[in-house]
Amino acid sequence: MKYYEPELVLSAKFGADPKTFRKQMWPFIHALSELEYQVIIFDNRYKGDQQHDCLLSVDGTDFRINWTSKAFYSHKFKGCGLRYEVALNILTGDICWINGPFEPGKYNDLMIFRMGLMGELDEGERVEADDGYLGEAPLHVKCPKCLTSDPAKKKLKSRVRSRHETCNKRFKQWKILKEVYRHNIADHGSVFRSIAVLTQISFQ
Repeated sequence: MKYYEPELVLSAKFGADPKTFRKQMWPFIHALSELEYQVIIFDNRYKGDQQHDCLLSVDGTDFRINWTSKAFYSHKFKGCGLRYEVALNILTGDICWINGPFEPGKYNDLMIFRMGLMGELDEGERVEADDGYLGEAPLHVKCPKCLTSDPAKKKLKSRVRSRHETCNKRFKQWKILKEVYRHNIADHGSVFRSIAVLTQISFQ
């Protein structure tokens, strides 16, 4: 996943034929992805909590796929992809929530938030997000263009968003997520979750 070389090249490195390598590789990826429930823990948003109403930053991140369909079209890179929602603990940077995949042409970030994470928040709890989430501000979201946004905290908000972008860059250090995905898109969710698990472990 790190270098996303062709199976013929990878199987030769491990001294196996491509068919055998494929049979062993995918069960390992699927098993790694299932560690999500032990590693990416929603209650970790409380780590370092200082009684703030905003514990998480949330954003959508898109990854390229080899597909042609309006439903999968992502405006973020003007091509087809899959979208995932990622939420981080604002104070620690822990990955506390992932959701997806979604079709970018059908589901924007706000729709995905409303379908999942928003319903999991405590009463009165909000998330830090960009202006794509303005439709749920200020009740569930703090974002730059929200009327209640505090200009004095602009620098702090910028730091929060920067941390989130850094996490997204960590995902794309894995070439399987950076380059156009060549395998069955039904397995993309397992690939992303495996990498999210490894990324969170690297934070600990």
